[in-house]
Amino acid sequence: MKAVLYTPSPETLDRWVDRMRGLLPDWQFDAWDDADLEAVEYAIVWKPRTGDLAKLPRLKAIVSLGAGIDHVLADSELPTHIPIIRTVGQDLTQIMREYVLLHVLRHHRNRPAQVANEHVKGWDAVLAPPAYRRKVGVMGLGNLGAAAAETLASIGFQTSGWARSQKQIEGVTCYAGPDQFDTFLEGTEILVNLLPLTPETTGILNEDHFAKLPKGACLINCARGGHMDEDHLLAALDSGQIAQATLDVFQVEPLPQDHPFWTHPDVTVTTHIASRIDADTGSRIIAANLQEFEETGTVDDIADGARGY
Repeated sequence: MKAVLYTPSPETLDRWVDRMRGLLPDWQFDAWDDADLEAVEYAIVWKPRTGDLAKLPRLKAIVSLGAGIDHVLADSELPTHIPIIRTVGQDLTQIMREYVLLHVLRHHRNRPAQVANEHVKGWDAVLAPPAYRRKVGVMGLGNLGAAAAETLASIGFQTSGWARSQKQIEGVTCYAGPDQFDTFLEGTEILVNLLPLTPETTGILNEDHFAKLPKGACLINCARGGHMDEDHLLAALDSGQIAQATLDVFQVEPLPQDHPFWTHPDVTVTTHIASRIDADTGSRIIAANLQEFEETGTVDDIADGARGY
């Protein structure tokens, strides 16, 4: 079998190729620029250039280097009959659990205020209620969102979740569909976004929805930059409607050096690393999926292109 790799950063490309060759020695793996495109059967990609996937006449499946497929669907010349395989797995789910728990706890215990105290050698007590008195809401209850919500509930947070369709998660109050969205937002003190990016969810983090949260709520966006109106968030921060925000994803990445998020006192910036896939972890997941797809013609993690995830 012949596969081509198209990775997030050129400096990691050789590592990805080496790992895939080691795991599936009977397959041929090449970087895009080195591949015989006429012979490629599988494309492992992140943010492929428009039209590139249409150049592969023998293509059997596209593998997204991540759980999301919006970067693949952005290709206006995408061959839509080709299955798209999402890259998810226990390791990536665990990494996202850790990220969400870390930053929910930071906001819950008001760690930014503690750091500000340290900078001025202050001794003001920064107090927080126990977790069972804090309402946390998770938008998006797919693999990553459900795991994050379950983790938050397990340590005592009043946890709710919202998704397109009804879910059942132990310890989590679940809401579904547009009619229940406002009810979900009401009372949510820390809002975590893990939605897939679709036409329906683009721009969902906006001034109208910020206004439905309690004044002084906190926001964590670790899904996609396209979910958020950045100007609306800045205005909400400046008004105090949103007290603090942790942002892992942005409209433009890398985040421009002159962007106000970098210097805003109530914003924590992380560099799209909430559940970023590395070559060692990702190659094992992808190798197993490629073998299964080649043998059976399907895998559990095939995305629904029409739904966008």
